[in-house]
Amino acid sequence: MSDRPAWARRITAERTARDWSQRDAVRALRAHAPTELPSDDSMIRQWKRWESGSLPSEFYRPIIAATFGTVTNALFPAPGRRDGEREILAASGMETLEIVSRLNRSDVDRATLDALRITTDRLCSEYPFMPSEQLLIEGRQWLRRVVELHSKSLTLAQHREVLALSGWLALLVGCVEYDTGDRHAAESTRQAALSLATESEHAEIAGWAHEMRAWFALTTGDYRGVIAAAQAGAELAAHHSVAVQLAAQEAKAWARLGDRRQVEVALDKGRRLLEGLPHPENLDNHFVVDPSKFDFYAMDCYRLVGENKLARTLADEVLRTGTDFDGTERSPMRNAEARVTLGVTAAREGDLEQALIHGERALQGDRQSVPSLIMTSRELAAVMRDRYSAEPAALEYLSHLNDLGRAKPGFLPGESFPT
Repeated sequence: MSDRPAWARRITAERTARDWSQRDAVRALRAHAPTELPSDDSMIRQWKRWESGSLPSEFYRPIIAATFGTVTNALFPAPGRRDGEREILAASGMETLEIVSRLNRSDVDRATLDALRITTDRLCSEYPFMPSEQLLIEGRQWLRRVVELHSKSLTLAQHREVLALSGWLALLVGCVEYDTGDRHAAESTRQAALSLATESEHAEIAGWAHEMRAWFALTTGDYRGVIAAAQAGAELAAHHSVAVQLAAQEAKAWARLGDRRQVEVALDKGRRLLEGLPHPENLDNHFVVDPSKFDFYAMDCYRLVGENKLARTLADEVLRTGTDFDGTERSPMRNAEARVTLGVTAAREGDLEQALIHGERALQGDRQSVPSLIMTSRELAAVMRDRYSAEPAALEYLSHLNDLGRAKPGFLPGESFPT
């Protein structure tokens, strides 16, 4: 079975997580099909072929994806670019020293702006794995250089492009500031990005500034604030991929408020938006919503509403897509939250040993989003307190979380994990 394609294994896992027979899956497939499908017997034979590894036609792929609440390119991935620094900078034909030298001139040419755009893309693509301190230093340096361009002789078009580049870099810096627990700096930088978006009339940057506000609110427990920020951002950037992430943040807030129906409404809104967007060219850019990211959002929601099998299936998928064949973690922050999810589902199902293994592993990465990791780890801590308060190993884990939280700048004063 292990030699089947990943999508075939996932179809089986998704069906099993829902306790569906293959006949049940075919019935669900019909509900999402735009036209009449062949007979049940014929479709069941077809479904067996798909689970065995026979690739569905382009007609069936989006229907299968919709049946399992995901998007086509998450279930059947299309190739996308994942660039390292050398490859991206090679595209501009310039090294950093030459770009900086060009920035010191009195005027700015097209090649220099192209190089800056590619450099900005590189930095945003390194967000998932570059150490926070290093990325923060580089991001601030380039933001300072780009902002200084406003004093140069620029055409109107160049001025708007420089504003946009400043906005993207401000968004990146604000995200990393928040990851490291510098909440006040992150909010100031977010507001600067929103101001730049307004001045340049850049709806997508404005949408991401609102998405950051939703994220900040989510990790501080202001769930109504998440919904307000998500809806405000969606109004401004309805036709951009950030609208998908805004819908996902809204779904996460509804999950924490316990409204299962609104969770499904928000997730379905995001899924439909993402299904209609072109496949991203650069899968690593933090400000691109790639199809596999949608599985990550749904995983969080299903964990919160107690759908253990669905949450576990999606966590396994997040880990698979976020890890290279040699074991290198491409998406360490997503992987950490997937491991917390596996820990929560194991704890709920009585497997304390596995819960502890996953929980501890989630805390080990060098690249972390401290507020998000503490937020999700608190959920695992709550299960530990409720079900295993007499177990020494569980108490030791809770103590570890408390020590970690106090040591991290993102830990809110006065808070502690339940022990």
